[in-house]
Amino acid sequence: MSEAPDTVPGVNRPNITPLDIIRAVVLVAALASLVLWGFAMWEFPWNLVLGIGTPLVVLVAWALFLSPRPVLRLHPFIRAIVELVIYAGVTLAWWSMDQAWAGIAFAVVAVAAGLFAGRRDLK
Repeated sequence: MSEAPDTVPGVNRPNITPLDIIRAVVLVAALASLVLWGFAMWEFPWNLVLGIGTPLVVLVAWALFLSPRPVLRLHPFIRAIVELVIYAGVTLAWWSMDQAWAGIAFAVVAVAAGLFAGRRDLK
């Protein structure tokens, strides 16, 4: 008889918390915001370059430094700076689209989620 997946020896599954889900939604919102900014705010051919390239750069930075299993492990404060740079970039993108309230709302949610996650990771 096989064992349930939760009791298989050697399998180390992380517990997914509501904070992890919020942070995933923030990342998807950041990528979608940058796609919108790139395609809507620039003339052809720059809209293709920035609409595809900017979210791609953010996704690579997330995978390298911020993912649950990052390629390069950084000090938690350096990770926070990388995360804040991404959030600031998305907030500025919203502001440049004349959507200051959307930028502020994104910044508040993203920074709050980052702060709670940072406190959790330092424990």
